[in-house]
Amino acid sequence: MITTLPASSSALGFASLPHFNRPTYLMCPPEWYDVDYVINPWMAGNLHQPSRDTAFMQWKNLYQELQRIADVRVLHAREGSPDMVFVAHAALVQHGIAAVSSFTHPQRQSEEQHLRQWLEDAGFLLWATPRETCFEGEGDALFDANGGHLWAAHGVRTCKISHRHVADAWHTPVTSLHLVDPRFYHLDLCFAPLSGGYLLYFPEAFDAASRVKIEAAYSADKRIAVSELEATQFGCNVINIGRDILMGAVTTDLAKRLMERGFDVAELELSEFQRGGGSAKALALRLSDMDVTHGAGTLGLATQF
Repeated sequence: MITTLPASSSALGFASLPHFNRPTYLMCPPEWYDVDYVINPWMAGNLHQPSRDTAFMQWKNLYQELQRIADVRVLHAREGSPDMVFVAHAALVQHGIAAVSSFTHPQRQSEEQHLRQWLEDAGFLLWATPRETCFEGEGDALFDANGGHLWAAHGVRTCKISHRHVADAWHTPVTSLHLVDPRFYHLDLCFAPLSGGYLLYFPEAFDAASRVKIEAAYSADKRIAVSELEATQFGCNVINIGRDILMGAVTTDLAKRLMERGFDVAELELSEFQRGGGSAKALALRLSDMDVTHGAGTLGLATQF
């Protein structure tokens, strides 16, 4: 277990950790983005298919939409790391502590040092994951809306042993879920805790025991189950800030169903990134605490939830 304390920290260690008073995210522009290899099912058949110009336009639209409701910091892209744009896969952040990923595939491991340096320079306390313990940031682990409980997945990409190790960074309880469909290789592709105690998820991505855990934590009226079509259009890979949801375009009435529950939904075209296996959520790493992120704009939700 390795922690790295920023040089600028006080003797007490935690006094100088970054704190954000409003929702704050980190994004990385798609300067070098492409599908250069196949490490998930979405990449198959899409080698060198994304248009860099279109990808940048789509990324910029998401960036501007996110700027409307949050502060956005930028991590500079690096040549040789085409998947850096999926920055949410590279860490999990809460209370100024960042659990840095230990990517499964060598193709993505070069990303770790770049994000680690950015986080260190920004004053975060780093919680490192041993190389042999595969863990892929917010792709694999997501806090509930209150920030008091961690949901983590294992299966195609991540080691179950990583769950307790990562949760120990915050001394928080963690529930392990088993992913059984290789198309949903990350938790954030099929599971999204939302403000107001809602959950957006694709039940069939999980084994039976995991579904029991989910149903025990979220009552039927709070569970928003998506269809296979919606899930394969990345309907769960959303950014949620209070009452706002940013998501890739889905051809069903999913946005309408979310709006009926009090959310304001912006659907964006993110097709070029879906070729690489990610959508809105994968393109933005949350830096602010969950109570700040999910508390934003919830006053209007309170009358509807």
